[in-house]
Amino acid sequence: MIDPKLLRTDPDRIRRSQQARGESLALVDDLVAADGNRRAAIATYESLRAEQKGIGKQVATSQGEARQELLARTRALAAAVKAAEAAATRAGAHFDELMTTLPNLVFEDVPRGGEDDFVVLESVGTPRDFASEGFVPRDHLELGELLGAIDMERGAKVSGSRFYFLTGLGAQLELALINLAMSKALGWGFTPMLPPALVKPSAMEGTGFLGQAAENVYHLPADELYLVGTSEVALAAYHSEEILDAATLPRYYAGYSPCFRREAGSYGKDTRGIFRVHWFDKVEMFVYCEPEQAEAEHAKLLGFEKEFLDALELPYQVLDVASGDLGLSAARKFDCYCWLPTQGRYREVTSTSNCTEFQARRLNIRIRDDRGVRSAATLNGTLCAMTRIIIMLLENHQQADGSIYLPPALRPYLGGREALVPPR
Repeated sequence: MIDPKLLRTDPDRIRRSQQARGESLALVDDLVAADGNRRAAIATYESLRAEQKGIGKQVATSQGEARQELLARTRALAAAVKAAEAAATRAGAHFDELMTTLPNLVFEDVPRGGEDDFVVLESVGTPRDFASEGFVPRDHLELGELLGAIDMERGAKVSGSRFYFLTGLGAQLELALINLAMSKALGWGFTPMLPPALVKPSAMEGTGFLGQAAENVYHLPADELYLVGTSEVALAAYHSEEILDAATLPRYYAGYSPCFRREAGSYGKDTRGIFRVHWFDKVEMFVYCEPEQAEAEHAKLLGFEKEFLDALELPYQVLDVASGDLGLSAARKFDCYCWLPTQGRYREVTSTSNCTEFQARRLNIRIRDDRGVRSAATLNGTLCAMTRIIIMLLENHQQADGSIYLPPALRPYLGGREALVPPR
């Protein structure tokens, strides 16, 4: 959540952010009113409680009629204090409920607009001209089946639509990508993590995934647990309710976990193959830092994502995501889109978000330094979403005979092989 002080000191800043997101401006007015009611209710309760305590001290030293009057006032105050406390609790709960629906503040220089209004910051690499090479490229599913690497039919038989098996070379390729990603992350100073894929409601709520993204979350009501759509959730909640020594920041974590998404609202979209599925594995980077460090750390995460894609020799673009497509927690987001030959366009493979203090406030993650105790900042970034990267490797590095060229960075994790070759 945002700093509540902004409601009193700069509500127009919040209104501009809401307008940029295409969200309700009335919510800001409701919050300003709720904040005023909350503070007034607290002041009333505290005033009555102070009077109650003061009279309690007087009773001990009073006598006679004066004592009886004080006792009568004490009885009346007891009921008033109880009612005022309940009113303050209700007002606080209403304010908190409204605050959980307010998205993070969008940076003023983020491009305005919706999903298609991003700004391309950079294009890296050149898509292959398959026509000049004399063959028509196969899509990733045809290649995966030729290699014996992807089995959609049995995935659907076992688990339903949008599930799959990675088999043989497909499984080996994912394991190689995991090892490459973790090796890179270790070299950059990240602590490797294997976080739980099931989390409590507090973790989901704290990271903002029970707001706009709730329809895509798998819920296990019998256990009151949620399957994560990204290890960002568990990594963010790792230090919940803690105060971190500022001298230990930034803290870098790289989590490998399965990810589960209902893909609600995507009916009929990308149904072929493993582009848009209900389950996939991912290596996610996560950073805790001081708020003043957040923008620099965001640039570093983007740099790591680019370095990984460069190592895989994939052509890609870097996008500055528009304000209406940021999600609840991000103040700014950069995406990397790789070229997908059979679709003739770039498609998303990584994303990195600067969540400023938004998630840390919701999860009560603070830092202590010589200025006292204050909220931390958090950032996240996809290093390798396995299915998407496998798609890009298969399609961009395919050869006319159905084999797949392997970039040198991957070869040590695949027994030194230079290519994936279809079985004879």
